Amino acid sequence: MADLFKDRYRYESLCKLASEIQSVYRGFPADEFIQATMDKTWEDLGFKQRVLQISSNLGKYLPADYEAAIRIIDQVIPNYAICFDGFALFFPAFVELFGQDEENWDISMAALARYTPYASSEFAVRSFLIKDEERMMAQMYAWSEDENEHVRRLSSEGCRPRLPWGQALTSFKKDPSPILPILENLKTDSSLYVRRSVANNLNDISKTHPDLVRELAEKWYGKNDNTDWILRHGCRTLLKKGKEDVLKLFGYNDAAVAVRDFALESAAVRIGQDILFSFTVLAESAVKARIEYGIDYVKASGKRTRKLFKLSEITLKEKEKRFYRKKHSFKNLSTRKHYPGIHTLTLIINGRECGKADFELYDYV
Repeated sequence: MADLFKDRYRYESLCKLASEIQSVYRGFPADEFIQATMDKTWEDLGFKQRVLQISSNLGKYLPADYEAAIRIIDQVIPNYAICFDGFALFFPAFVELFGQDEENWDISMAALARYTPYASSEFAVRSFLIKDEERMMAQMYAWSEDENEHVRRLSSEGCRPRLPWGQALTSFKKDPSPILPILENLKTDSSLYVRRSVANNLNDISKTHPDLVRELAEKWYGKNDNTDWILRHGCRTLLKKGKEDVLKLFGYNDAAVAVRDFALESAAVRIGQDILFSFTVLAESAVKARIEYGIDYVKASGKRTRKLFKLSEITLKEKEKRFYRKKHSFKNLSTRKHYPGIHTLTLIINGRECGKADFELYDYV
């Protein structure tokens, strides 16, 4: 994903940044800043590396007085960040790099909260967490009660144990209990933006502490629609793994569903093409059905590993049938390369395997 976003930071956008800063700070050396930022390493830098390069050079060319530099950024960020749709992350990164001294704590905390609506501070807070977990989690708990949905989301997103692109929070992988008061505060939040973050945080936790998330789900479920939404999304990894108690909590009864006529439409498919498959679902009694399928992929080593794909969640009446005809692509992507060999497609309904079939994936014409 870094390659997808890194070109948002290019010569034109840096010129605009330098111009915006000069409009409020006449002493800013725009040409020097751009030249130092887009040095000989620039083209090879990924997204996060470019963020660091920009923020480091802001520290070099803005006033050495941290508070004065923050006052300048305060005037620039509302206009400039709009160009980046929330990806002007070098502003919070500036706070992370230059604002961790004790005398700057209050200034930095206020700045991170102000900046997060324009450019999410979720990555920048993690260095503060690692440096002083107790103090920073107290701050994030306070943010979880903020009127602004962006600040409330920051309180959850910033402490996710497995935040993509973020610094690892090893202590929370081992013991996520400090996160729970924040999630408790946000579990009925009216903002979908916040609820998505809470669900993602729970899903992160479920990968190392599944029983803890199951216990929370049993405690919270059925009392608030917003909470129920969070739990369904937050338990998605547990649902994919077919955890029986979690499936039952959400009303999925495997005994009430039957599958008829599951079949692949071809026994072989070439890399770059699609495989088609079809089946009929029959409800033997009224039932909620979570329909997924798994592909056992052949890896470069010759071993196989399964990835699950969700097809739908439906509610069926007794004796109701539903026919499905679906396709799955084997086009190579930046995130997945395909290798020839015998693969398996497995149909899974409410956590139970309901049919499987082998097929050959080949790379010759």
